[in-house]
Amino acid sequence: MYTLRKLLLKVVKINNYILFLSSLLLVLSTSLLIVWVEPATFPTFFDGLWWVMTTVTTVGYGDYYPETAGGRSIAMVLYIIGIGLIGVVIGKIIDGLSIFRKKRLKGDIMYKETGHFIIIGWSQKAKFAIKEMMATNLDVNIVIIDDLPEAPLLDENIHYIKGNASHQETLEKANIPEAKAVLIFADDQLGSDQVIDGKTLLVASTVEGLAHNVHTIVEVMEEAHISNFRHINVDEFIVSNETISSLAVRSAFRKGVSSIFSQLLRRSFGDDLYFVPTRAHWKTYRQAFNELLEQGATLIADRNKLDINRRLDEKLPENAELYVVCDEATYQSLIQEDHNQ
Repeated sequence: MYTLRKLLLKVVKINNYILFLSSLLLVLSTSLLIVWVEPATFPTFFDGLWWVMTTVTTVGYGDYYPETAGGRSIAMVLYIIGIGLIGVVIGKIIDGLSIFRKKRLKGDIMYKETGHFIIIGWSQKAKFAIKEMMATNLDVNIVIIDDLPEAPLLDENIHYIKGNASHQETLEKANIPEAKAVLIFADDQLGSDQVIDGKTLLVASTVEGLAHNVHTIVEVMEEAHISNFRHINVDEFIVSNETISSLAVRSAFRKGVSSIFSQLLRRSFGDDLYFVPTRAHWKTYRQAFNELLEQGATLIADRNKLDINRRLDEKLPENAELYVVCDEATYQSLIQEDHNQ
């Protein structure tokens, strides 16, 4: 027993590749051997493989069993070596899954997929952003970057990278060059708006240095600080304080206006803002406007231009990005029609 225990301890220390290869060779060789030794009992290779697997996993259905001395000798080898070896392999697999889960929870696994969205800075705003992204596209992959000890949120398509987002190695672990977009949220816990925007600027500079082609959206506390971000080519800004204050004032002067913004910013109720592809037969904004209106959608913008109603007779640019206001059912109908054309 002591010798067997020492043998098993040495097996545990064997390189995983060698261990798995040895187990595979043992299973395949004994399956072939038992078929060769007892062809009457085990007429096919699959019959032999079935018996070997039920033996080394200690299931032992009893539907197949060796009847000759040679076959029983092979069985004894499997009892002594095979069961222990396969047990170690199964243990290694379970340990590997456990280590993987712990590393994923701790944010210590490099993300290697592409086309994902990266959220830098965990907060309630980031949580709402993820909820909105999942409502927009259930298949979206999201990577959260923060220095929390454990992942604040994990799911099949939500991943976590632990580290300082202003460090290059942290962003590389999130595979930022292959990301679709990066959202950088301000760290509200720092207190001063200047300090908060200063940290955001440092993170944004690192992001742009590694992936200048990736679309970057940055939350800025004060609009006056946006000029400091211009030289690093940040794509879009969200001015936190001014946006909230402006909405509050508009609501105070005109009751109910906040619900309009809520509908356009959230997909949970009411009409929403959607991007629609251009169609080949649309030559002017008027043609697009009228056709979309007949289908229940209102064309309101081309990129950031909101004066479509004053430019209806202008030629529709080839690179136009049109946005409409409509409900979910109308939008799905528009998309389906585009797919059918």
